Amino acid sequence: MTLLQGEKFDVGEMIFHHTADAWKIDFYPFGAVHLPRWHDIHVAGMTLNLSPTKHVVYMMLVAVLVFLTMKLAGRALARQRAGEAAPKGFANAVEGMVLFVRNDIALANIGHDGGKFVPLIITLFFFILYANLMGLVPYGSSPTGNLAVTGALAVLVFFTVEISGFLKLGPKGYMGTIFPHFPGLHGIGAVAMAVFMAPIELVAKLVKPFALAVRLFGNMTAGHFVILSLFGITFIFGQLGAISWGIGLLSALVVLGVMLLELIVAVLQAYVFALLSAVFIGLMQHEH
Repeated sequence: MTLLQGEKFDVGEMIFHHTADAWKIDFYPFGAVHLPRWHDIHVAGMTLNLSPTKHVVYMMLVAVLVFLTMKLAGRALARQRAGEAAPKGFANAVEGMVLFVRNDIALANIGHDGGKFVPLIITLFFFILYANLMGLVPYGSSPTGNLAVTGALAVLVFFTVEISGFLKLGPKGYMGTIFPHFPGLHGIGAVAMAVFMAPIELVAKLVKPFALAVRLFGNMTAGHFVILSLFGITFIFGQLGAISWGIGLLSALVVLGVMLLELIVAVLQAYVFALLSAVFIGLMQHEH
């Protein structure tokens, strides 16, 4: 974002310019990279455009970073163990995080059948963590600040929960998660209660992924809004003719504190998303 001579500074425009998705990636003052635009695709009366956007590019970058992290850490651990040495450095840190996600998030909440879901939970954790942190680096952008991205992750978890639950419980057991049976009720009372609770159970199935998507999107977007708004204070006071050095220094210090807090939020939100995903899978895997 650049200002022409005499142009009034707009904080709102700056915030949405840096947080919204776009067809280009800005590297001010070095220019911008314009992403390719493909032709629209018409499917069943709908118009789709699959052209890459800024958030798509950063999602691809995040996926590459996750792959490289695991690949390099795995190689380092293999070399260290071949020499009968204890894990250390980068490999040790990654191994500690992976073991934490596996033991304290996935297996602890899914149960004895949680081993087959561990790769998914670990992937979700590291993908979301890198995506969150990407918005804190120069010229970066958080894909998780896009509701379509968090929604897609939540839909992935939703289908994992429901399909795995159907395979584990069978048709009869799965229908019991929609038409619940309450101990002590029999006959017409049990049928009436099951029918009455069915809409609530169906809504509960949809609320879970909705909560996953909105929580992650809201937290990441709010943090960037706060940081950019604080930066905008400096420019606003400068346009008013006030002494902006003190305001700029104070804003920079506050922004630094908020960015340090955002580091904690980035890790926390990745943890919460992985934790809730494991909890939802575990609830469906065990009928009781």
